[in-house]
Amino acid sequence: MNGFRPGRWRPLLLASCLSLLVGCGDSALERDLLAYQQRLAEALDQPPPEPAPVANIGDFPERRQLTLEIPPIREGMLDVFALRGCHIANLVAERNNQLGKTAAPSQRWLYELRLWRRLSACWNAEAADALAEGDRQRLARLTDIKTRQLPLASYNALVSSEEWTGSFSRASSPLPLDELSAVDEQLAALGYLNEAVIHQFDRQWTPESGPLEQALATLRDRPLSAELMRALMLASQRLEEASRLLESALASRHGSDDDRTGADAACSQTTTLPEEGDTLASLERLETQALRWFAGMDRLLDAHVAGSQAFQDYRRQWLDLDSETTPLASFVRVRDDHLWLRQQWRQRCDTHEDLR
Repeated sequence: MNGFRPGRWRPLLLASCLSLLVGCGDSALERDLLAYQQRLAEALDQPPPEPAPVANIGDFPERRQLTLEIPPIREGMLDVFALRGCHIANLVAERNNQLGKTAAPSQRWLYELRLWRRLSACWNAEAADALAEGDRQRLARLTDIKTRQLPLASYNALVSSEEWTGSFSRASSPLPLDELSAVDEQLAALGYLNEAVIHQFDRQWTPESGPLEQALATLRDRPLSAELMRALMLASQRLEEASRLLESALASRHGSDDDRTGADAACSQTTTLPEEGDTLASLERLETQALRWFAGMDRLLDAHVAGSQAFQDYRRQWLDLDSETTPLASFVRVRDDHLWLRQQWRQRCDTHEDLR
């Protein structure tokens, strides 16, 4: 009767564990990463890691914490009528009616933009010279105030819109690796929003409600920022767990004779680790696409005023390309460390083969 040989059953046990884990996986990305862990554990003759829960992204600030206050300007009807040559009366009436008071942030920005343009154009036209001195001073004051307020309005229009806040929804799932092209689709929307804010003081650029709303609607299609961050955090967690397998195997080669015997056996069974294959190659593309997305977001946000303190804090922790705390920065470190450990193991096994 043949004796019991644990090694014969390890692939079957690993396959059973993998099946259970895959069944509980939340996403295709999770399943791919768990499968990679299992292949790595088998190659290293190590027990598979226990997958730890992955933290969620942080709460996006509430609207009242995001928006910048724009003090209202109160002018009497006679004062507005005195500036009738500037053609602002209908705009003021539009802003003060019920629809204007409940308009979306993007529409309020377009209102502020049109009002600034009419005031500014009037100030630089002959109509200003025909005004009485008090009315001309009023026009100068209103033009100056609206010039300073316009960047605040464009910032509020972006960060307090439902489309923008929805991009950071904590209820999102990690972005599947086969849907990374979603970045390309939404980058065009970021690009339009960036052009709009850059050219808001450019009289040659014509603001239009349709393209603006279409760009925001594209962002509404899916919460891409949250999906990318959650994918990066999931990948970081699973790669850290996989790296601990490599660290343990490498430490065994420096341990006792028994430990080295087990580690050398792993090298003799397979002198190379499982191929990086589709999973790690896709993670490289995840990094590339995430970098493109958050770089585009950086350009858009840099074109605006800094924003509220709550928004600056969120941006620094979760979005900023120069920050060490963002999911993207953490993922890059973890993936680089994992690839370095793989290289270390290959070198150790190559040395083992040379000495045999």
